[in-house]
Amino acid sequence: MRKCVKAGLAICLMLCLGLTGCGTDPTAEIPVQVWEPIESESSKEPEQTEEIVEETETKEELPPEPVEVTILISAAGDVTLGNHQDQDYGSSFIQKYDEEGDKYFLQNVKDIFENDDMTIVNFEGVLTTSDNKRQTTYNMKGDPSYINILTEGCVEVVGFANNHQRDYLEQGITDTVEAFKSANLTYAYDDITGIYETKGIRIGVVALNEVEQGSAVEKYMEEGISSLKEQDVNLIIVCCHWGIEKENYPEAYQMTLGRKCIDLGADLVLGSHPHVLQGVEEYNGKFIVYSLANFCFGGNRSPKDKDTMIFQQEFKFVDGVKVEDTNARVIPCKVSSVSTHNDFCPTPAVGEDYVQIMKRINEYSKPFGTRFDEGGNYIKEE
Repeated sequence: MRKCVKAGLAICLMLCLGLTGCGTDPTAEIPVQVWEPIESESSKEPEQTEEIVEETETKEELPPEPVEVTILISAAGDVTLGNHQDQDYGSSFIQKYDEEGDKYFLQNVKDIFENDDMTIVNFEGVLTTSDNKRQTTYNMKGDPSYINILTEGCVEVVGFANNHQRDYLEQGITDTVEAFKSANLTYAYDDITGIYETKGIRIGVVALNEVEQGSAVEKYMEEGISSLKEQDVNLIIVCCHWGIEKENYPEAYQMTLGRKCIDLGADLVLGSHPHVLQGVEEYNGKFIVYSLANFCFGGNRSPKDKDTMIFQQEFKFVDGVKVEDTNARVIPCKVSSVSTHNDFCPTPAVGEDYVQIMKRINEYSKPFGTRFDEGGNYIKEE
């Protein structure tokens, strides 16, 4: 009860003091405290925290663009860098070499060969200083230094399986192979295969001497093609030394052997030995050139038939796999730049010579249904 009385007296006293001012300006405004409600933690609206979602780009990995490669191969016929044993010095290949040097012999076709991706010829004869020879009608040889004729002319590959390979016995073969190696040329003969690489494409070569070995070459053919496949080549060429000299049409076994080559996996078959032109066959989408004739041929100072050709084919690859196509052409040539004799300088034909050689190629190819247009391009069947 006393706590209540005391409180009441205190309130009265305070009112009295407030009325008298207690020294305070009566006109002053009394501040008013505005009370705001305190929000409890539970009453607060939850803050919206923006959830940052990292966009992880899940791009699908696209397969790499296919790699396309196109290569152009040129093929020419019999190349004999030298003379046979019965030729004297006058007007011979050796005399021409002494007068003109390395660059002379292939100068008129060099622009063709240097603008392709590979040039291949039939190398007929040997390069040796040996005089120890076998008994035969014509022993063909030249000095090992003559190998520079091929490198100067942009030839990269040679087939060395032919009936003059053993003219100077084993020494002649050994010296010639050493010359090939010294010039960094790819070579093939009998059971020795070669591989030439350009633009990442591996080209395998098999070379057969059917003239001397007959059907026994089929063993080399089968084993050579099989071996090249195991070495993952992209293209296989088989060079066949076959047929009958001076005949413009192939004999039956040439056709049989050429088609067997393709059946086993060859992509192109190149023929030599007849020394004259024979026809071209398209077989299962691949070409068999039955005879490319002479080309730079030192073995004859004035051959009666000077017509020859360069066969070219373009091959396309996608990721190393060959796309089947028959994009080919022939380039009519003469074995000599003059008509009176053989100056050993093969030259592209012009004018009437060109027309006549094209006519002959089409005539010899007619039995196979193969045709080339006026520009030498293969006419594909519709």
